[in-house]
Amino acid sequence: MGENFKLLMAEDNEINRKLADLLFKRQGLNLDFAENGAVALEKTRSTDYNLVFMDIEMPVMGGLEATQKIQAELGDSAPPIIALTAHAMEGDRERFMDSGMADYLTKPIDVAALKNLIAKFT
Repeated sequence: MGENFKLLMAEDNEINRKLADLLFKRQGLNLDFAENGAVALEKTRSTDYNLVFMDIEMPVMGGLEATQKIQAELGDSAPPIIALTAHAMEGDRERFMDSGMADYLTKPIDVAALKNLIAKFT
């Protein structure tokens, strides 16, 4: 994928950010981070990300609201946004997809599922 492949993860929990950073680096991937959806929105305005991993429950602006704002502002140039959540309730995937997210990944992140998602969107 190379250096030009840009990933953003919106995640409010510092420990989860550190774990994700290690996990992604082991896959040869570098992540930018946003502490909440508002910061993610700002970062997508200034950087062309190939893929965004969006936590659902965050302070300031949650993942669903941030996804809708990113898509409204960037339109067809908006990157695919992957829901990232510890809540794996029945119907969540459909709810996230209906809100405009491109796919769904549960925490803790499964390496095989992560690789499949990266391959799907590259």
